[in-house]
Amino acid sequence: MRAARLIKMVLLLQSRPSMTAAELARELEVSERTVTRDAQALSEAGVPVYADRGRAGGYRLIGGYRTRLTGLARGEAEALFLSGVPGALREMGLEDAASAARLKVSAALLPSLRDAPRTAAQRFHLDAPGWFRETPAPGLLPAVADAVWDDRRVVARYRRGDTEVERELEPYGLVLKAGVWYLCARVPGQEPSERGPSGAGAHRAYRVYRIDRFTAVEAVTGAGVGTTAGTGPISGPEPGTGPGSDSGPGTGSGPARFARDPEFDLPAFWAERAEQFARSILRAEVVVRLSPEGVRALPHAVDAAAAREALAGADGAGADDDGWVTVTLAVESEEVARTQLTALGAEAEVLAPASLREWFAARAARLALLYGPGA
Repeated sequence: MRAARLIKMVLLLQSRPSMTAAELARELEVSERTVTRDAQALSEAGVPVYADRGRAGGYRLIGGYRTRLTGLARGEAEALFLSGVPGALREMGLEDAASAARLKVSAALLPSLRDAPRTAAQRFHLDAPGWFRETPAPGLLPAVADAVWDDRRVVARYRRGDTEVERELEPYGLVLKAGVWYLCARVPGQEPSERGPSGAGAHRAYRVYRIDRFTAVEAVTGAGVGTTAGTGPISGPEPGTGPGSDSGPGTGSGPARFARDPEFDLPAFWAERAEQFARSILRAEVVVRLSPEGVRALPHAVDAAAAREALAGADGAGADDDGWVTVTLAVESEEVARTQLTALGAEAEVLAPASLREWFAARAARLALLYGPGA
């Protein structure tokens, strides 16, 4: 236990110029007195840990000291080689860099762990895109990824219907969802006005863009715009597109790099915005009567969150004499509800709206002609 903590302490100090005793205690989940003892033990073992006294003091490594990764356990080494997603790295143009990094880490491993890359690759593989759909990588993804890594402002053009819109963006992060790449970005000049429970800030200043809709990406250099990746005309204002999209003209002005909000939490932001988007498209309601089997199947046929809310709302009324329950379900549209509720077959009866009930009645009549007696 202590050996692992000492290694972690060295790695923490190796990754930062200096850390206070309180910071180390918080990271290592020990007391400041334990941090002092551990620093002394490292010093006695030959690790050049130096303690700066005073209010602004702390611990640091001197002489450019670096440790090799020979302290990795087998599970840690195998997990390290699972941390990259080969397909995503290739699409972002990072495959060569990732390959070089893996070679360097492999060279630093103990001989008994040199087979960790092979054993991990033999056992686990991530295939992100859904079935039966081709999702080629957007041509501008490497340019966007470079800007994300470099905290560099960009001016992007993207399609909205028959028009294109130009926007200056601060690219915060990339998300790969079901084979589709999205950019999470902040619009310069729109500062968060409050902090949310996740610490990520008020998300109104951040937007989500599908990268396959980009037609050009320009990295801002100095006070102007740099080299353009992609071509195409710009016309018309942007009325909004997708979850968290925005409108208004881009400027291409300001400093080349932006100051990243250290409290922005990409996973928390994406989870929040994805939930908002899923809810925003559920603009209609249907009333459905469900058998016990229909209740079990409903979350698999429609939006899972909408199904949970519908079933929770029906708990107070309970089941009828036949064991069926009546729920009010949020759906995207009647057309979408037709496809979704058809999957429930005879385990669901549509009560409202009347137009949807009539559609299912007509469908049932056609099925009866096909499968009824004498068919």
